[in-house]
Amino acid sequence: MENKAKIALEDGTIIEGESFGYQTTATGEIVFSTGMTGYVESLTDPSFNGQILMSTYPLVGNYGVSEEWYQSKKIQAEGYVVREVCRVPSKFSVNKTLDEFLKEFKIPGISGIDTRDLTLKIREKGTMKCGIATEEIEDEELMALVKNQLDIVDMELVPQVSTSKIKSFKEDSRKKVGIVDCGIKKNIVNSFLKRDIGVFLFPYNTSYKTILDYDLNGLMISCGPGNPSKLIDTIDNIQKISTRLPVFGICMGQQLIAKAFGAKIYKMKFGHRGVNQPVKDLSSNKVFITSQNHGFSVNADSLNDTSLKLTQINLNDKSPEGLVHEELSLKSVQYHPEAGPGPNDTNKIFKEFEEMMNSY
Repeated sequence: MENKAKIALEDGTIIEGESFGYQTTATGEIVFSTGMTGYVESLTDPSFNGQILMSTYPLVGNYGVSEEWYQSKKIQAEGYVVREVCRVPSKFSVNKTLDEFLKEFKIPGISGIDTRDLTLKIREKGTMKCGIATEEIEDEELMALVKNQLDIVDMELVPQVSTSKIKSFKEDSRKKVGIVDCGIKKNIVNSFLKRDIGVFLFPYNTSYKTILDYDLNGLMISCGPGNPSKLIDTIDNIQKISTRLPVFGICMGQQLIAKAFGAKIYKMKFGHRGVNQPVKDLSSNKVFITSQNHGFSVNADSLNDTSLKLTQINLNDKSPEGLVHEELSLKSVQYHPEAGPGPNDTNKIFKEFEEMMNSY
């Protein structure tokens, strides 16, 4: 029989289940992701730092874990909640089971949870502070840990996931792009490298003067966890660089660009996470299925007083999914064109940015 585990929410809810992964207690903001696959990529996505991830798909772990799917060097989520965990994967080429994967990085998991019901609660009440205990702990103690943790709006998460030093990949390439690392995914870097574009990865707070010293053809602002309003230095650098280089933003990158040009950001009720989010391009009227992972968004009305133009919207809630500048060589998207996990419908965005750099 599996060891007992429990999950606690700040509204007082306590649910018992079965433990897998590492035996410990962890806290974070609980969020749900709607993908049928991609649990390895999601767990290793730095944008999940500070959060407890819950999969709505009822069976997780059935194709195991392979390191080639990692989007960073470790699991970034604080914990994992599933309906049922598969302990015997059916894919021949995997390195380890999901249970072994969580144990390796000391992350707790809980199964036997009615994740559909819990998702409905989050959709109704919004994301909440949460705790997972896969070890012995009194309900009162766990609930106190949950309620006393910082709200994710107040957490300093990007410094925990950004590179601490400047790194380069294929720096002898004819074209070079700089990436401000707020929580980069491996697939983003690879999306440039496979186009023979060299990459320079900069810490999130690198000064604009240092970035410009590298003789780049363009700059990308990456995705990342937490509240974009915390990154004051990054926002200031975007303002200064945008007149000197083509600029492209993904996810948090879009929010930071919007802040740099005077738009407002808000925390969404429960965010967008999954690989099935429909996005409509306003100029072509085409609809794309996208991969997404964000809990903050740009306030669409606040764009009216800026030089930014809305180009794409989410068809579920009409939130902004794409922006361009009216004069500068600058664009951004809220979704993840690099996938990992997810569909590749919007991968052409990287080609469009390459064309922006070529014509600048």
